[in-house]
Amino acid sequence: MSELFEYKCPNCGGALRFDSSVQQLKCPYCDSTIDVAALAGYDEELRNAQPDNMNWEESAGSQWEAGETDNMRVYVCNSCGGQIMADENTAASRCPYCDNPVVMKGNLSGVLKPDFIIPFKINKEQAKAAYHNHLKGKKFLPKVFEDKNHIDEIKALYVPFWLFNCDVDADMKYRGIRTRAWADSENSYMETSYYAILRSGTLAFDNVPVDGSSVMSDDLMQSIEPFDFSEAKRFSTAYLPGYLADKYDIGAEASIGIANNRIRKSTEQAFMSTIGTYSSVSPEASSIRLINGRAKYALYPVWILNTTYEGQRYIFALNGQTGKTVGDLPVSKSAYWKNFGLVGAITAAAVFGLQLLAYFYM
Repeated sequence: MSELFEYKCPNCGGALRFDSSVQQLKCPYCDSTIDVAALAGYDEELRNAQPDNMNWEESAGSQWEAGETDNMRVYVCNSCGGQIMADENTAASRCPYCDNPVVMKGNLSGVLKPDFIIPFKINKEQAKAAYHNHLKGKKFLPKVFEDKNHIDEIKALYVPFWLFNCDVDADMKYRGIRTRAWADSENSYMETSYYAILRSGTLAFDNVPVDGSSVMSDDLMQSIEPFDFSEAKRFSTAYLPGYLADKYDIGAEASIGIANNRIRKSTEQAFMSTIGTYSSVSPEASSIRLINGRAKYALYPVWILNTTYEGQRYIFALNGQTGKTVGDLPVSKSAYWKNFGLVGAITAAAVFGLQLLAYFYM
């Protein structure tokens, strides 16, 4: 009984054949020639490739000590479901997410104690000034967004974040293509060369953030990054008086998928940046393994201003540490059409004037 061995061309996928004239494997489809020893080494790399391993050690947060939460209260919004933590002297009358009334539920319980907190550096007046600057040049903005009493409702909120630290050991395989063109007096020529590109290495990731609130938009929080963790403090309730803090409702385990996706993309970008100049490069295979994966729980400072306009909710967010601002703004239809009508009237008057001039010069 005989065995049939077949090797695939790494360039086009065709079945390779041994060419005795050149003592190499040759592809009858793309005419690539591959050294036998090189192919054996390539096959060995593929056989030894390890599967992805992106598991984490769950150790974020800690238990509150006895008496530590006696002065903490939880306020619940019956409209959006947001749960806000605050000290007993903080008046939390409206939800920072949807601006609806909130009711006090009772003492804080059933939630982990944060490991770290980044205290607010941007005060309320600075946050309001940043909001005003954000509105500059928005001439079609509805008046409610510029109302002074409304702007005074901007709220300081500590947002829960899970921070993921790990080392990454990765192997990547890419397909590279280089082309060369030239011509003589009779013909034009194009040469295409294919390359199997292998990369291996280790990267370190510190404090990859994923917000732990289902009410807070992930895209919004990612837009006001980065936060400078070097200014983080060991958590103490002494930082909370006068501020609200969102009670997390998405645990560290449920946040792992987002963290893994961010780590994978960053790893792929870092490895791709090491590849030299090719006409094109495309990834073919990857193996990413996490080492010493662990999570922490932190509270990050954010200023929030919530506005509802024509049934849609708009949120302005400002990084309470760095001042970076984001927020979508609507267009007032009445202001737009009023301006459109004015432009139309000016255009009509100009056309009428041109018609009169044409008449007088006829």
